[in-house]
Amino acid sequence: MLKVGIVGLPNVGKSSLFNALTAVGAPSENYPFCTVEPNVGTVEVPDERLDRIHALSQSKTKVPTVIQFVDIAGLVEGASEGEGLGNKFLGNIREVDAIAHVLRCFHDSDVTHVLGGVDPVRDREIVETELALADLDSVQRRLEKVEKKAKSGEKEAIREKSVLDKALLALQEGRPARELALAEDERQVLRGFQLLTAKPVLYVANVGEGDLPGGENEWTRRLREAVEHDTPGARDQEAVVTICSALEAELAEMPPEERQLFLEEMGLEETGLSRLIRAAYQLLGLATFFTTGENESRAWTVHAGSTAAQAAGTIHSDFERGFIRAETVHFDEFQRIGSWKAARDQGSLRSEGRDYLVVDGDIMLFRFNV
Repeated sequence: MLKVGIVGLPNVGKSSLFNALTAVGAPSENYPFCTVEPNVGTVEVPDERLDRIHALSQSKTKVPTVIQFVDIAGLVEGASEGEGLGNKFLGNIREVDAIAHVLRCFHDSDVTHVLGGVDPVRDREIVETELALADLDSVQRRLEKVEKKAKSGEKEAIREKSVLDKALLALQEGRPARELALAEDERQVLRGFQLLTAKPVLYVANVGEGDLPGGENEWTRRLREAVEHDTPGARDQEAVVTICSALEAELAEMPPEERQLFLEEMGLEETGLSRLIRAAYQLLGLATFFTTGENESRAWTVHAGSTAAQAAGTIHSDFERGFIRAETVHFDEFQRIGSWKAARDQGSLRSEGRDYLVVDGDIMLFRFNV
């Protein structure tokens, strides 16, 4: 299950956004450190393709894939040295797959800002500096342990020291560990260190309702410029997602049909949740494939570039171990034809081997023998 940690300074709208996304009802009062223990909510991933597959197959049940959001306590300057909730905050981040960094891009005299005024670029720098300082301390401590072993010729220690040296240099230069150019085996070593700046980051600009439907204002523009300047490849993906947590809270309380009408009235095509999840999938390089039949239509998540055998393994290890072939049709073709039986009768089903690379939107039936 994909786990995304929602982080940021106190009173930027993290818990309000979490409540809206998950409808868990975590406290979101207007004071710092309202969130102490991380709140966790599991959310179904909205996917119109699954809805359509379910309708065409007339399956008894529909099972979407899910994403887990973790609302982590607000960070303050000095957290890397134990200020505020310090180590608790940093430890919780180590357990997530990606970070959704919420930045306040709205003015509200009724909601205090811990630093006295709205400045998302400054707030971003504070949080990222604290994460980098924590990583710097972790890397230096780890190096102290492996250097002696590396000098004695221990192979694993030599590998670790090589990666740690690269991470140390990057952090000292002000670069996050995720920007390191590493071979795949080196990346495996890096993952074992659980460095905070190695986590992929998605920036969430929390705007006011008056900024919708475009979601742009002077703060979001400055933030986007800063992210694109500092982040390699940021222009090629949605690195900053604008969301109005106040509106999302209203939407969360509405029945689906009213929600859609409200969105249309606001000039919005989809909820902030949908945009946030899509951006998170893109950030992490994830893809969705489907299975369908009389009993169930279901969505599954895999890493982009996964083979058919690996996709089969997400369902059950026996499927991968005894993989024979995957009968496959893409959603676009399935929707045009109208059913699995029609796809088979018309020869539209492809027989793919274990090394076939799964395409986002593939509908698959695995044949295996154990």
